[in-house]
Amino acid sequence: MAEDDPVPVTGAVREKLVARKQDWAREGRLLTGAPDAAHAVRLPPGQTEVKHWPVLDLGVQPDVAKEKFRLRMEGLVEQRIALDWDQFLALEQVDLVTDIHCVTQWSLYDARFQGVPARTLLAMARPLPTARFISFTSYDGYTTNVPLEAFDDTDVLLAHSWNGAPLTREHGGPVRVVLPKLYFWKSPKWVTRIELLAEDRPGFWEVRGYHNNGDPWLEERYG
Repeated sequence: MAEDDPVPVTGAVREKLVARKQDWAREGRLLTGAPDAAHAVRLPPGQTEVKHWPVLDLGVQPDVAKEKFRLRMEGLVEQRIALDWDQFLALEQVDLVTDIHCVTQWSLYDARFQGVPARTLLAMARPLPTARFISFTSYDGYTTNVPLEAFDDTDVLLAHSWNGAPLTREHGGPVRVVLPKLYFWKSPKWVTRIELLAEDRPGFWEVRGYHNNGDPWLEERYG
């Protein structure tokens, strides 16, 4: 497969949804003003527990066949990585049971993911001393950003399975990022590129009024 071989995409970006959520950011909608309780309770401020994982996207869902899947780590690294599906599955695999929190106020407890630890990929790529930030790119064109130290953590996965079954397309399969300490817009679906940078590069929602960090316990919804 050529490096930039496209994958089929269905749907179209829901522009009205994007505009409405930009308005939420300007208005500070959903903010409760509750102080950080230093994780004294399980549910972050302003959140509501749900029993089923909601499906949220921009209206576009790429159909990434396993034979076309590529996961790249590049930028400020000693060794660029480009993994196909079999190479990805041949890496260290771990299970993670964690709570996840969406900026739209839902939280799902005890989500069980399986995948490759972020630290496994970082050990392979060997970030340069100048690398300080991460930019993610997904097959649908979505982007988001985190500091390198947020990605370089024991509970961060490149997940391919949830609750013992492959991630569905709706939830970001074949592979999505899982950064459970941050609001889930920071955990992109359908990830294909991880770029290490010296300077921060705000992503899709960050340039539309959403917080650059996204800590649920500090209620960093907008910034």
